[in-house]
Amino acid sequence: VIGIALGFAFQEIASNFVSGVFIAIKQPYKIGDIVEVDGMHGEVISINLRTTSLVTFQGIEIFVPNKSMFTMPLKNFTTTPVRRLDIKLGVSYDDDLDSVENVTRKVLEELKGRLKDKPIQFFYSEFGESSINFIAQVWISYPDDNNYLRTRHQAIINIKKAFDQSDINIPYPIRTIVYPGTKNETSKTES
Repeated sequence: VIGIALGFAFQEIASNFVSGVFIAIKQPYKIGDIVEVDGMHGEVISINLRTTSLVTFQGIEIFVPNKSMFTMPLKNFTTTPVRRLDIKLGVSYDDDLDSVENVTRKVLEELKGRLKDKPIQFFYSEFGESSINFIAQVWISYPDDNNYLRTRHQAIINIKKAFDQSDINIPYPIRTIVYPGTKNETSKTES
């Protein structure tokens, strides 16, 4: 029984060791890369024969077995220097849709860090409960996650300001509550 238990224990250690050797040879990531594997997202700070250490953006160190790093799908955000920023938003049914598109495109064209060689994409996606929804896509340079978050932050602020100046409304969700059981049913609308 002890031999079987030790066999299983060493099998896991051996698989992590072998995976560590393959990682050292293939180098799918290196120290300083921003990666995501099995729902864990962070910066690689060390690569050992059995584990890879990540530091999350909340400052927590995670030791990931190399078997997971080698056999599970791995996203490496650092190897590609560009990233697409998707902004999903809704506008009022009363707004002029051509104007909404023009204002949004103008704001995104002036966005700092936007890649000029990749066109801005704009698509209306659905008739929502209280808005007509769209997605705007713009490509930006991606040196790190902070740049991505800052650029998205600035894009949202700039779109909101431009919509306010152009009298374009971003509607609140509207719910109608019906109180049954009375002779004349009463309804109340909330936003």
